[in-house]
Amino acid sequence: MSIVKINALTVPAEQREVLEQRFASRAGTVESSDGFEWFELLRPVEGTDQYLVYTRWRSEEDFQAWMEGPMKAAHQGGGGAAGGAGGEGGERPKPAASGSSVWSFEVVQQAAPKKA
Repeated sequence: MSIVKINALTVPAEQREVLEQRFASRAGTVESSDGFEWFELLRPVEGTDQYLVYTRWRSEEDFQAWMEGPMKAAHQGGGGAAGGAGGEGGERPKPAASGSSVWSFEVVQQAAPKKA
């Protein structure tokens, strides 16, 4: 079964639009990464200021390969959704999130809608 990684990003209200725009304009390399299965950016509706970045992977090894390759390169270059998309004159823009925590899960059960 797959593994799930959830990055809980603490995002102040004034930075929500910035975070969402950065994710919308991300390079998209995760979608072509070996072992990648799913991505969702979840906006909080009430009771929290945490966005959840949900990704599902075929294995922990596939996730780690993405972390050490495309994700690391994007963030070191000033890109990346939470860190920004690069700034003028080589400056990195201010991060949209004020905090981050990654949660890891193994998928032990799953279900899809029944076909009509």
